[in-house]
Amino acid sequence: MSAAAVTACGSTATPSGSSAPTTTTGAAAPTPVKPGALQINDQAAGQLCDMIRPELSNWRVQGPTLGRLGYNIMVQDWAARNGGINLAVLADKPVIDRITTKSCSDVRSQAIDALQLTDLASGLAF
Repeated sequence: MSAAAVTACGSTATPSGSSAPTTTTGAAAPTPVKPGALQINDQAAGQLCDMIRPELSNWRVQGPTLGRLGYNIMVQDWAARNGGINLAVLADKPVIDRITTKSCSDVRSQAIDALQLTDLASGLAF
């Protein structure tokens, strides 16, 4: 890629001192994840946080029984919008806690309080 960029600029570079090819990467290797753990990109994580945030006041008013139903529907809707990962979310329910802890821990804490849960994973029924 750099040779093409240099050539595109109208000059060529001749490496000096070494004839062996070198490779570099722009980022460090990703942290290993347990096999089967669902990986969610930052955009999808932000979307989940944005979906939970406005529901917090509703869940407080509705109480934990109705709030949990709404929470489950919302998570399934979010999963469907993000590649139909509904079954994967159900197989790895703690992914919701991992996402919200990383992306919006304050929203996560408020949701746990409003829904009277120990964690968000325990609130997922379906």
